[in-house]
Amino acid sequence: MINIGCHVSIAGSLEKAVSRAQERTCTTFQIFTRNPRGWKVKPLTTEDAEAFRLAVRESDIAPVVAHMPYLPNPASPRPEVWDKSVAAIAGEVERCRMLGIPYLVTHLGSSLGSDAAEARQRAITAIGKGAAASEGEVMILLENTAGTKNSIGTTFEEIAVIMEGVGRHGPVGVCFDTCHGFAAGYDLRTAETTDAVVRHFDAVIGLSHLKVIHLNDTTSELDGRRDRHEHIDLGKIGMEGIRSVVTHPALQGLPFICETPVDKRRNDQGNIACARRIAGE
Repeated sequence: MINIGCHVSIAGSLEKAVSRAQERTCTTFQIFTRNPRGWKVKPLTTEDAEAFRLAVRESDIAPVVAHMPYLPNPASPRPEVWDKSVAAIAGEVERCRMLGIPYLVTHLGSSLGSDAAEARQRAITAIGKGAAASEGEVMILLENTAGTKNSIGTTFEEIAVIMEGVGRHGPVGVCFDTCHGFAAGYDLRTAETTDAVVRHFDAVIGLSHLKVIHLNDTTSELDGRRDRHEHIDLGKIGMEGIRSVVTHPALQGLPFICETPVDKRRNDQGNIACARRIAGE
């Protein structure tokens, strides 16, 4: 049975995210642990953390995945932003430790036009500090990007370099986003092309390091370099492509998280149900 869920809101309290995940028929889910659109963070109380842990245990949903907020840029050449990003990553790791969340997904950021090798090193240093703070309890997952201008982490080769650097400090893995991967040139439209992508990933990074898949269709053309998420089976990857991902033997057992649009065409539960049908359930 496919382990699938979506990103859910924490509005009202972190604990409420669990019931929202259940309403959407999730068997795994993803959250922001705090407001994703600002630098200021409301401290997490022990009581709130314990209530969330209890709700998760009683739901039998696993794993829970956290995602870094939007503003941090670990590759930034701007000292003030980079310093804030370092603090934000370490802070999120600590919040995940309190909440019992095993995985924290992070984008690798943008060079903002600066030297790419230097940007990669800044990302390694920033994320490495967070990995060191995890004390082995939280694994930071590097998410591939769509190849938009100046973005870091578009190719498996670049992710492998960053992983090697971060791994000297603490646990690190990968979250593969299907929308981003397709936009970056990794063809996921057929069983044959998806198998080639999986084999390439294994050769460059190693499948043992792949921990989460963001299951999204996309309006971007192959290698279109546009980060445009779409409902399952309504985009350029399509039904056969989604099927090739969710049924690939090497990907069985991994958690699939949908980050599909919020609009009138289909809700989260509809996308989860569509993915299950495509998987043959």
